[in-house]
Amino acid sequence: MENDNTVLLNPPLFALDKDAPLHYAGEICGFRVHNGPGGSGSAQFEAVVLDRSTGEGLVRSKEPLDCESQKEHSFTIQAYDCGEGPDGTNSKKSHKATVHVRVNDVNEFSPVFVERRYEASVPEGRLFDRIVRVEAVDADCSPQYSQICFYDIITPNVPFTIDNDGNIKNTEPLDSKRQRVHSFWVTAFDCGKNRAQADAQVIVTVKPSCKPGWIGWTKRIEYTPGSGSIPLFPNLHLETCEETVWNIQATVELQTGHIGKGCDRDSYSDRSVRRLCGAVRGEVELLPPPSPATNWTAAVPTLPSSDSSLVFSFNGSTHVAVVPDSVASAVSGDHFTLQLWMRRGGASTQPPANQARGSRKEEETIICSTVKNDDSYSHYSLSVHGCRLSLFYWPDVSSARPVKFLWKLEQVCDSEWHHLSLSVQFPSVTLYVDGVTFDPALIHDNGAIPNPAPHQRLVIGACWGNFTINAHLSAVMYLIGYKGLLSGVTVRPGNVEPHSVVECLYACREGLDFGDLETLGSGMKVHVNPSQSVLVLEGDDIESFNRAVQQVTYRNSLRFATPGVRPLKLTTSLRCFSEESCLSLRQLEGYLVVLQPDAPQISLSGVGPHLARPAAEFEGPQGVPLFPELRIVCSLSHAVNTAAQGMEGGALMSDAVAHTLDGCEVQPLGEELNPEREELLVDMEALKERGLDIINTTAYIAITGAESISVYEDVLRSIRYRLAKGSARFERRFRLSCSEMNGRYTSNELTLEVNFLHSLDSLYHPSHLLASQQQFLHPSHHTGELSGHTLPNPHRNSVVPGAATVIIMVCVGFLVVMVILGVFRIRSIHRRSEGGGGGKEGSNQWDDSALTIIVNPMETYENRMGIATDMEGECDDEEEVVDSPDDTSDDQRIIIKKEGRDSAPRRY
Repeated sequence: MENDNTVLLNPPLFALDKDAPLHYAGEICGFRVHNGPGGSGSAQFEAVVLDRSTGEGLVRSKEPLDCESQKEHSFTIQAYDCGEGPDGTNSKKSHKATVHVRVNDVNEFSPVFVERRYEASVPEGRLFDRIVRVEAVDADCSPQYSQICFYDIITPNVPFTIDNDGNIKNTEPLDSKRQRVHSFWVTAFDCGKNRAQADAQVIVTVKPSCKPGWIGWTKRIEYTPGSGSIPLFPNLHLETCEETVWNIQATVELQTGHIGKGCDRDSYSDRSVRRLCGAVRGEVELLPPPSPATNWTAAVPTLPSSDSSLVFSFNGSTHVAVVPDSVASAVSGDHFTLQLWMRRGGASTQPPANQARGSRKEEETIICSTVKNDDSYSHYSLSVHGCRLSLFYWPDVSSARPVKFLWKLEQVCDSEWHHLSLSVQFPSVTLYVDGVTFDPALIHDNGAIPNPAPHQRLVIGACWGNFTINAHLSAVMYLIGYKGLLSGVTVRPGNVEPHSVVECLYACREGLDFGDLETLGSGMKVHVNPSQSVLVLEGDDIESFNRAVQQVTYRNSLRFATPGVRPLKLTTSLRCFSEESCLSLRQLEGYLVVLQPDAPQISLSGVGPHLARPAAEFEGPQGVPLFPELRIVCSLSHAVNTAAQGMEGGALMSDAVAHTLDGCEVQPLGEELNPEREELLVDMEALKERGLDIINTTAYIAITGAESISVYEDVLRSIRYRLAKGSARFERRFRLSCSEMNGRYTSNELTLEVNFLHSLDSLYHPSHLLASQQQFLHPSHHTGELSGHTLPNPHRNSVVPGAATVIIMVCVGFLVVMVILGVFRIRSIHRRSEGGGGGKEGSNQWDDSALTIIVNPMETYENRMGIATDMEGECDDEEEVVDSPDDTSDDQRIIIKKEGRDSAPRRY
């Protein structure tokens, strides 16, 4: 027993001697203690004899025992008798007995906490199984007194409880607004009911409610066109609420399917985009805009498109475009490239009553080219069936059997716009869908299918075939047609397009991107789909993942991006060590708003408004250039400073910027051009060299194709107007306008009035004109020209007098006219004063006189208009004839022509 010298043995210590009851020899005189295995024994314990005759003894320690120092002791003990006499002669020893001593513990120590202060942080609004665990220890050696039997919270009225293991939990949801920090004291008791020497303090901090998910999400994001790349989530980070995750995957999806054909692309015509992408020329457009020259698309309805392209809608029955044989024969052969934009399900109507039964389950033919060979084999037929795209191909050999190429594609049946490019170099066929190559899933001989109808046709939206109605009657009709939308269908015979050109034709000018791959943390992965509409991030470290998400950007390389809303989605998947308690994050939805770009101002200047030249120049073999000093300037309404906004790719855009025009039109106003009398001349070689197209009709001339402003200036400056001999009139008006982005932005309308300068000899040759001309003109200038403008005369011996001479002549002419009128008035009054009826007769003679007043042909266009206005009050008829009785010569006439401001120009 601890702190007691007596050792209680079980059984008690007795030693027996067989010599008893002999005196001395049968008595036990003592015990000897020997060291045991533990080293204790003689030094620490001793044994004494209590009764020599009975051999009872007692073991006791020489010093107090301590259970905490050593719980157990082991030693051996040996008894010896008293021998033959009092001196113990010839005493004998017993065998050795082993003694095990276990020290009993006393509750001398109190519990002690491992920490004097315990802290924990928990989110509000939740009940926890354990917030923090306190721990106390007891120095006693026995389980009875060394174990902590229970803990207790000694601070009253706290929303916490503690169990016997020291786990503290809340009894009610905590509210950080009501109390942010909870502080209380706990104590501990051992099983001997000793209380801890010192109590421990517990501090619980209540954090605002933690909801796992993304923090810093902005639902609306604005993009200013011309800003380059902008970060979509600059302040976004993931909160897992201290949940341990080992894999994070986030998918960012930008929805641009409603913008044009799947995304924002160059807003030029398909032909212009092909040229910008470096495609080889020579393609044939199978679905051109309806016109008198391309009327085979007139029966197919068109739909509006945000990218200004022409979209045709096919219903699978009545909407069919039959390409003329002249066009179909130009695209035959076994080496060609077929390109088109398609979207399934764009139109839906009921099939006609005469359509074959069960045809809904058949293939829908997009394009079918049949060639009238000896065996009437179809050249090729491109069809869709469910999510499969198939190409039936018959080589240009009458004995060849048809081959079917089959692709299984999700893009065919997702009702979205997709770009298809089919390159055929038989027997090799390559398919590009949205710029990605797809190999045929199946190639097999399909010789068992019926031969196509023996008619050479190229049909869009259906295929031509024979149907047997009965044994004596057969008919030719269309097979099941395509239901959907088509645009930009072209075929280019010859060598196939290279992959780089196909990628350029499909390339989106907007999409998702990653800012800087060099800053990507270790273990992070980034994947972007070809259309750049989906970006996937994957990693295992939250901090690195948050930095990567903030590097996701949106870019739009178009200067005039298509405005509108682009829906945006963020889907997150977490994988935790404990799959049962792993977090599940909801999908975030927002939208990106592309603002309206600054409209470019296309300004046409340097022309007109009048162009006056002698008629002889217009009748020359080269005609006269209409716009020799034309200047085209494109500018923005104001500068956009994106660099000041801290955006990547930002640049200060000045007012004057380099643009690409895609069309200009010259149109005669009023009557259309008369091909027998007039024409507009264009340098066709220059147009062909620059890759521009032209539509030349009597109603207008349209030059199309994406090119720089300088190229269009050179082409328009070279346009000449030529007249046939003797076809000159007094004036002709033209209107010039240009556009870019497929007509999205247009210029001002520049109106030019062309005036033809005629010589007097070419206008009138009456004999009575000569006298008046001799009065007002020098004999060397009798061939002066009628001009509406004052123009510099490049000819040394010009018949047109200078500006000062014209003014002097006009003034002299008016003075003479006024003198003549004054003389006539005076004589008329004098006659009326002489006789009563003389005035009436004189008046009648005046009104009926053949004398005419002629306006000086050398006066300016503006003076003629002003004089006509001033004299309207005096002239009642188109021409007023005044006769002078004193004038004996009938050759002197002055004609006054009344011309109002709004009167239409005279046509000759």
